[in-house]
Amino acid sequence: MTWIKLEQLLFKTQSARVVTTEPELDHTRLCEQALQLAAGLQAQGVQRIAVHLEDAADLAIALLGAWRAGVNVLLPADLQPQTRQRWSNDVDLWLTDQPDDAHLNDFCQSPLAPAALDPDQCRLSLCTSGSSGEPKRIEKTLRQLTNEIEALEQLWGTGLGPACIIGSVATQHIYGLLFRLLWPLCAGRPFLRRQLAFPEDLQRASREHPAFAWVASPALLKRMGDNLDWPALSAVRQVFSSGGALPTEAAQRLHERLGQWPLEIFGSSETGGIAWRQGHDAWQPFADVVLSQDSDGALLIASPYLPSGHIEHTADAVRIAADGRFELLGRLDRIVKLEEKRISLPMLEQALMQHEWVAEARLGVIQENRASLGALLVLSESGLHALRNQGRRTLTEQLRQHLGQHCETVALPRRWRLLRQMPLNAQGKLPQVDVESLLLAPRPKAPQVLAQVETDGEWSLQLAVPPDLAYFSGHFPTAPVLPGVVQVDWALSLGQQLMTLRGKFAGMEVLKFQQLIRPGDEIQLHLRFDSARSKLYFTYRDETATCSSGRILLEASSEA
Repeated sequence: MTWIKLEQLLFKTQSARVVTTEPELDHTRLCEQALQLAAGLQAQGVQRIAVHLEDAADLAIALLGAWRAGVNVLLPADLQPQTRQRWSNDVDLWLTDQPDDAHLNDFCQSPLAPAALDPDQCRLSLCTSGSSGEPKRIEKTLRQLTNEIEALEQLWGTGLGPACIIGSVATQHIYGLLFRLLWPLCAGRPFLRRQLAFPEDLQRASREHPAFAWVASPALLKRMGDNLDWPALSAVRQVFSSGGALPTEAAQRLHERLGQWPLEIFGSSETGGIAWRQGHDAWQPFADVVLSQDSDGALLIASPYLPSGHIEHTADAVRIAADGRFELLGRLDRIVKLEEKRISLPMLEQALMQHEWVAEARLGVIQENRASLGALLVLSESGLHALRNQGRRTLTEQLRQHLGQHCETVALPRRWRLLRQMPLNAQGKLPQVDVESLLLAPRPKAPQVLAQVETDGEWSLQLAVPPDLAYFSGHFPTAPVLPGVVQVDWALSLGQQLMTLRGKFAGMEVLKFQQLIRPGDEIQLHLRFDSARSKLYFTYRDETATCSSGRILLEASSEA
């Protein structure tokens, strides 16, 4: 394997060099397509483009071609209408996969000559996700990107060898862009074109390559369960994780199953990479990244991935050890005031997660009659067991007592929401505005539909019973059980949605309740409609047995 500097990528190589497969693309063809695009952009006088492409190889062609043509590139976080509106005045065109936008094939002309890219003149604008406020535009030069990927190769290139890079994160953002695209492109490692959203997809792709590595998010790594072929997957050369905190429990499970700790990367669009760690180690700064603190304990960064002479002032509180490694203490911008008292939300979240019942916690402020705190919780297995056998009130009271050892009474959450998982966005973030919106929302009354399949007019649905279902409070307070009337209502409601049933509820037949359905259960619902008799047959099952079944009678349709 031969390293090619980022600014030299438009020169053809002497030996065959595979960039990606399905469809296959080698380095020579990549250069040709990028130089054709460059000619087309120059011919049309394009100076600024927004690029959003799902295919990582297409994105590589777009970036190299635009830079060769002297075009500035903006990578928007998504293609939502508000995103387009925000950046529309800053670009000449949108180069995307969408039907009404410009496409790579629109610019194919006789290629420009290969040339070295200017590391200081070639620019890229990245957009933050807006998880801590308004989305921001971050300017990067080719030199800054080059510095970062060369540092990554110095650290981990030998261990990766010829591994195919398989990713679950988007290349529109700094982590995916560097780790899934630019780094393997320079190193000569093949990469998968598409982002893989599910653990099963990651497993399928991994089996097709003798050597492979994962560029993943905590959201995906947390969902990797016992159903995967872990002995085969343990051949993974390296597991990278970034975009948010990887829970200790998830990292430990990966270590047990793969025989190695995932490599966690700490950084942002603004800063580039800051540090890395494995297992329980402290954070280790990347080479030439210089860290310091301000008077409030906030992390200050000088880095070759930032403009020369610039000091990035973060909102991360840290404790820096004598050897330069550091510990994250939480976000200073998540300190709120209640009744004139300063309260650190990260500190309270950490305190909650010290309790064996809590796997994840996020706190927010509820602005109602008087401001108070609310908590979003994902329960651990023991926490779910406590909810099932002691009830919601007992669980939240014990958590309040636990938290009371760490804070004053004013900081104790007055509202609790119990979730199956944190609703992270595509960047693995949970914006604070979404936390507070969830705290204001009523408790759910419907199941979460995980999957649905139709066969010959009959439907099978995989449902998750929300642990915080509103109906559990009165049925029963200390041992919550899904009421039978709710099971019937869910079957009828889902049947009406999927089968466009007509006629009102007219009664029940052969109704049987054989097994309890509890908070957090995953169950299968089978639906069949007998149109001749106007009867909806339903059956709820768990993994081992039938929970309930029956027939719902509908009034005959009045249509002739």
